[in-house]
This record gives sequence, C-alpha cells and structure tokens, in this order.
Amino acid sequence: MPTPPRTARPPKGEAAGVSAARIRLGRVFRVESKDYFLLLGTTLFLVVFGLVMVLSSSSVESNLEDGGFFVQATRQGLYALFGIPIMLISSRMPERAWMAVAWPMLIVSCSLQVLVVATDLGVTIGGNTNWLAIGGVQFQPSELIKVALVIWLGLIVTKKQEKLGDFTHGILPILLVGGGAIGLVLLGGDLGTVMIMGAMLMGALFLIGVRIRLLLPPVLLGLAVFVIAAASSDSRKRRITAFLQENCTTIDEADCWQIQHGRFALANGGIFGVGLGNSTAKWSWLPAADNDFIFAIIGEELGLIGAVVVIGLFVVLAVAFARVLRAARTPFAKTVTATVLVWVVGQACVNIGVVLGVFPVLGVPLPLVSAGGTALLTTLLAIGVVLSVARDPEAATRTAARAEARAAARASGRTAR
Repeated sequence: MPTPPRTARPPKGEAAGVSAARIRLGRVFRVESKDYFLLLGTTLFLVVFGLVMVLSSSSVESNLEDGGFFVQATRQGLYALFGIPIMLISSRMPERAWMAVAWPMLIVSCSLQVLVVATDLGVTIGGNTNWLAIGGVQFQPSELIKVALVIWLGLIVTKKQEKLGDFTHGILPILLVGGGAIGLVLLGGDLGTVMIMGAMLMGALFLIGVRIRLLLPPVLLGLAVFVIAAASSDSRKRRITAFLQENCTTIDEADCWQIQHGRFALANGGIFGVGLGNSTAKWSWLPAADNDFIFAIIGEELGLIGAVVVIGLFVVLAVAFARVLRAARTPFAKTVTATVLVWVVGQACVNIGVVLGVFPVLGVPLPLVSAGGTALLTTLLAIGVVLSVARDPEAATRTAARAEARAAARASGRTAR
C-alpha cells in the first residue's frame, strides 16, 4: 500500500514569522472591556442619529441659504467622516502620549482664542464673538480649549494628586490656569460655553474626590462672575427676562420667539410625532432648528417617544462614563473620564433644559446630535481620550501570557523530540 505524500511544512523561520504576525494582529484587535464597547456603541448611535436629524431639520434653511436641501447635512456628514476615525485613533493612544501634548494643546488653543477676542479675525454670531476665521475656514477655538482642559487637567491631577487636599498648593494652581482659559472665552461673550467649561473644571475635581469645602469658594466666585456677565449684556438680560415671564406672554423675535416656538414644536409632536421630515417649525419659524433647538425638532417629528429615547441614550452614555470612571486605575484616567462626563452629559442636560423651558436660552448645542463641525470633532476627540483609558487593562497581560505559554509549549515539544 503506497504511503500518502507528506504535506510540506514551512521553514522554521517562516513559521515563526507567521506566529509573530498572528500575535501582533491579536494585540491590535483584542477584545476590549464591556465599558469600552458600551461607550463606543452609544456614541456612534448618537452620531448617526444626529446626522439624520440634521438632514431633516436643516433642509429648508439649507436651501434658502446655500441653494440646496442637503448642503448643511452633507457638511455635517463630512465632519462625522473625519471625526469618527479621529476618535478611534485616539482610543489607541497611551496615557503618556496624552500627557506629553497637554501643555502644548492648551497653549495653542488659548492662543487661538486670543486671536478671536483681540484681532479682526474674530467673528461675531448671535452677539457672541466666539468664531475664528482663517483662510475662509471658520471654527470655534473655545471647543478646542475644552479638549485641552480635559487632557491638561488629567496631567495636573496626576502630578498633584498628593496635594489635592491643600487649597494653596493643590487646588489654586489648577483654578488659576483653568480659570484663565475660561476667562478668555468669557471675553468673547459666550456665557453658555463658559458655564459648561466651569462645570467641567469643578465637576471633575468633585468626582475625583476633592473636598467640597475646597471647591465651595471658587464655585461661589464663579456664580458671582456669571451673574455680573449676564447683567452686563442687554441681549442676555432680555433673554433672562423672557425666561422669567410666565407663559412668555410677550411674543416678539427679540425676546420670546425662540422659546415659544420651541414649545409649539414639542406640543405639535404629541406622543408619536408628525413623522420624520414633516416638521413645520423648521420652515423658518424656529431659529437654530438644526443646532441649539434640534431637540424641539426631534420632539415634533418623533414625538414624546423619540424625545424620551434621546434622553435615554444620554442616560446610557452617562452610565458608560460612570462605569469607566469606576474602573479607572490611574489619576489621569479618572480625571479625563470625569471631565468628559460632566462636559457631554451636562451640556446635553442644559440643551434639553433650554428647549423644555427649564433654563434661559444659553446657546449650547446638543452634543453629538446638533449641527456644528468644531463641536462634533472636539467631542469625538474627547470621547476618544476616554476610550483610550477604558480599554481592558488586563488584555495586554493576558495576550502576553498566552504568547509565552505557546512559546513554552513549543520549546518543551522540541526538547521532548
């Protein structure tokens, strides 16, 4: 009986190379933690949902301003097309890389904000000088400052973790630098963004365990500055006065128009909504329908059910951040997660609260959903930083242990032969 031909084995060097490549590929695509995928999945869902709602809410204004129904939605889609890979690449960065760029990022972003408030390059929109126009491109340096504060705060807390119980040597330097960055934004008059940034700074310090008695004086000082800044602007005073009016009885474009028509849109939606794309408020009745008041369009087109689903998604996002924060093992991981948690979830609460009439009009978008390229890119970058610290901390150890076990098994097999 003839002996069957033996299958040729690859040379030992080639086999070792294939094995090494398999190990490296496994390290790149290793299974991450459940918290990682919960945060990533919720973020991607909100981005896709936001693109759909921007397409629906911006079609009329886009046709009037840009000559096409899909111009603004296409622009937002391009930002998402760039932002999602940026988030995924950021999720692979190690902590030491983020800490290395913390100071340069903060200096550059603050320098750009100085150009906004101190030169003719600054652009005023809606009474706020918060945009920078360079070479035909407009963007918001204040959004870059948010990301810079996230990373910088993680670095400083890591270096000063043993002094956080001392106000003079631990908390005061953080407040001086962080407060200075926030003050540059305040010079542009964007009070809503200033409020979010102040909440990021104070909220993060509180969540990582800084005592309330150390945070109470700067919080009270911040509230005083907020009140003075609000009272110093006629447009802000009118918005606050309109908010305080019962049922907003005085309807005019300067005061109550946006508040009133936002409520009209929500009321028109009822429980099940009028259907995607069928909003009447977006026909030039509701200002900023695709941005600050996009939640009103969601409530009108998708009804109470759609509005509750959106709120539920942000609750899931908050839970994902909280799980990452609880599992964080380093001061940097805890700090950046706490800061982004306050930023994204807090800003969502403010935006929805404005539409529902809980807060006066503050001019902050709904994170990941509203139109706005700079806001979307920076929010995705910040979430990418959190994803980078949410990766399974034991995965690398397990992969290395399995590789060593396989190598030991091959060595023992060769010895036995």
